[in-house]
Amino acid sequence: MATATTNPRHWPTSEHADLFATIASLRTKDEVERFLRDLCTMSELDAMAHRWQVAQLLDEGLPYLEVARRAHASTTTVTRVAQWLRRGEGGYSLALRRRRRKSA
Repeated sequence: MATATTNPRHWPTSEHADLFATIASLRTKDEVERFLRDLCTMSELDAMAHRWQVAQLLDEGLPYLEVARRAHASTTTVTRVAQWLRRGEGGYSLALRRRRRKSA
């Protein structure tokens, strides 16, 4: 029998919750940067930054092919990010709104 830790369909696990609480406890951009650099490989950070770039371009209303061109991303990646933007947990939308507010 699969436990919550081994069942990939269980969301979030207690391990996820602990990680999220830890990230939320960080107080500055520098603290987040240092933590994520220790936690993630450069490839993982690059992949997350790449998806974030795609999300920002989609938020500007650009067509998928233009987003793929500008971000040097596959249309599969663009489509996947777009699906999470529309039907995800709302995290991309929240972050995009907050970034817009900060730059205004």
